[in-house]
Amino acid sequence: MVPTARPASGLQDIITLSASLSIPLVILCSQQAQLAQVAQRMEKTFGARALVVEVPENYSLPFDLPGTSGAEFKQASASRSSDLSVKRNLGLLLALMRGWSKIMFVDDDISRIAHPAVARMTGQLDRHPVASMISRYFPDNSVVCHARRLVGFKQDVFVSGATLGVNLRDPGLSFFADIYNEDWFFFARHAAARSLPKVGEVQQAEYLPFADPARADEQEFGDLLAEGLYAIFDSMPGSTFEEQLAAATRPRYWTDFTEIRRAMIDETLGALLREQLSASPAGYLDVLDAQRSLQTAENRAASISADLCVEFINRWQEDEIRWQRTLQSDVHVRSEPDALAELGLPTWTSCGFGTKPRRRRRRLRLGRDLGAV
Repeated sequence: MVPTARPASGLQDIITLSASLSIPLVILCSQQAQLAQVAQRMEKTFGARALVVEVPENYSLPFDLPGTSGAEFKQASASRSSDLSVKRNLGLLLALMRGWSKIMFVDDDISRIAHPAVARMTGQLDRHPVASMISRYFPDNSVVCHARRLVGFKQDVFVSGATLGVNLRDPGLSFFADIYNEDWFFFARHAAARSLPKVGEVQQAEYLPFADPARADEQEFGDLLAEGLYAIFDSMPGSTFEEQLAAATRPRYWTDFTEIRRAMIDETLGALLREQLSASPAGYLDVLDAQRSLQTAENRAASISADLCVEFINRWQEDEIRWQRTLQSDVHVRSEPDALAELGLPTWTSCGFGTKPRRRRRRLRLGRDLGAV
């Protein structure tokens, strides 16, 4: 299950992997990812099969999750604009409607997924609701964490939704909230129970984390919430998830944690200032960019109230209840066309599902299973 917004050329690794493993793809396209271009690339890879779906701009699911999408949370996230959570929730619903039992989410900037790791993930999903891989080759971290690594502080990498296996038979299947670190909220219950296996390592495409301070601004609310929630998990081993959530609805906790968070950012800013004195000309510019980003993150953290953090945790749980009710009452197994119609997605094509090579040049049409390969 590949949510993508980048040009089709970036999908070649995952297309090749799926063909070699005989595992079909579902590619959810928006922005720079054009359906026709993705389908053409599929045609050039022998054995590749995919359902390619165009996700329109401002698409919303037919099943609302209004709590965590509130205007106050969007404002706290610096009006962050991302369709990743929507696509991942769409992937879950489509998979359930098709009657599938296991899926693996793969982001469009991930490569070097080893065949044995996919096999291990499949095995782990027989025993766990979720399993994941870790990106160490270019660390999958927030801007603040990248800055700490830049100045030599110890900074680990946690599992993420970038390569995430999901057992769809799990009765407590969660959803992806519209916030940075949406994957941490998705598998929070399993992380709290220490039941989140890592099955391998992958590579994430490199980018410049400090190029635009807006990245840190958009991440800070979700980063603060997720780090604070997981700090509760670490401090309350043996407690139930409900007891840990209760601790996360105390304003005093978020007042204290925000102070800890800001002190950590201040510590990193101090280390960046010292780094600046000995940096090379190229490194000096990186340090300046990191300083601007961290100052932006600190300003955002200072604007986030403890009551807003509590309100998000409460709304998150309310949306969780809505989501569970939806899965139990409104999601039924459908054919591919019926499932896409019910989800409000008229533009799609199936590529490579058993048609003959001589039919490679068939033209794409709206809402039709064309069997283009």
